[in-house]
Amino acid sequence: MSDTSPAAAGTMRVAVTGATGLIGSALVDRLTRDGHTVVRVVRGRAGPGDVAWDPEAETIDSAALEGVDAIVHLAGENVGTRWNDEKKRRIMDSRVKGTRLIAHAAAHMTRQPRVFVQAAATGIYGARGDEALNESSAPGKGFLADVGRAWEGASSLAEEAGIRVVKLRFGVVLSARGGALKQLLLPFRMGVGGPVGTGRQWMPWLSLDDAVEMIVVSLRDPRYKGPINAIAASVRNQDFTRALGRAVHRPALIPTPAFALRALFGEMADETLLGSQNAEPRRLKELGFRYLHPTMEDALHAALRGG
Repeated sequence: MSDTSPAAAGTMRVAVTGATGLIGSALVDRLTRDGHTVVRVVRGRAGPGDVAWDPEAETIDSAALEGVDAIVHLAGENVGTRWNDEKKRRIMDSRVKGTRLIAHAAAHMTRQPRVFVQAAATGIYGARGDEALNESSAPGKGFLADVGRAWEGASSLAEEAGIRVVKLRFGVVLSARGGALKQLLLPFRMGVGGPVGTGRQWMPWLSLDDAVEMIVVSLRDPRYKGPINAIAASVRNQDFTRALGRAVHRPALIPTPAFALRALFGEMADETLLGSQNAEPRRLKELGFRYLHPTMEDALHAALRGG
């Protein structure tokens, strides 16, 4: 089943926030190659065809958004550094204020976009051990779970206006260009990589190519709606590190103890590096999504080739 509207069948004007980020830059390249027009929603000075916004000040050039067929909202403060009160405020506000701002703009456009695709995260489930987690699982506890609830709730203005809203709960996106894998490559290539903590914690993952593909399919397929676990699978950290070691042809035997991570990163370590989320892509399976890189080995090799 697919959308038969002219915009879905042909080319679209797609507004993208976070267009310079890991997923955003790859998405812009893909949309452009496919013949779509990309409207970048940018902070500061907007170039020709761009839309200026400032989520912190809650301002956006709504008039410049008019005429877009879809909005893809990917912007948000990086969570992968040590947290303090100010950092946590920026993580929360960048997601909640930004989502609320652009959802409000979408809801009040003269011609509303057909679809609003919102980045979210499996962090909404909190640390849950071995519990299998799908889209019907309740949100968990902890800072990132609180962020996830508020983040997803901030797009309610678009939903209430009748716009189809897709909430892609991304796991760890595997790419040598950025994110967790980029930070791991140097120690693993030097032969000093290994499991984190006990290595028993689950990590939801997907390839960068599949992250982009999920967004592209969400734009055109009306069955994609609501929360979707945007992952290929979940893997225990010890199995991930073994696979990464094999991919770079190095041993992966030197563990990083939990106490060292807590000393370096504090609360962030417990929630992102040591926390366990055994999420499963139940909705994507129901929708028949076709993965470009369905296995960890495929995804790692694609990442190391530059994906």
